[in-house]
Amino acid sequence: SVSTYAEIARRIGNPKAVRAVGQALRRNPVPIVVPCHRVIASDGSLGGYGGNLRDRRKIELLKLEGVALA
Repeated sequence: SVSTYAEIARRIGNPKAVRAVGQALRRNPVPIVVPCHRVIASDGSLGGYGGNLRDRRKIELLKLEGVALA
């Protein structure tokens, strides 16, 4: 399932830790095993995934999993 950075921050009990969640996901060494590509911004955009190449990978992974993107 797709979640937002804010939702994850709330789940870990620190709703203000949105940026920390993003930084932790950015450093994920195994993105297929720990699917950080499934985390998006609250406005539905990709969020700060880390640049154009990573954005394309994120889009392709989400499409492959059947997630409809705007």
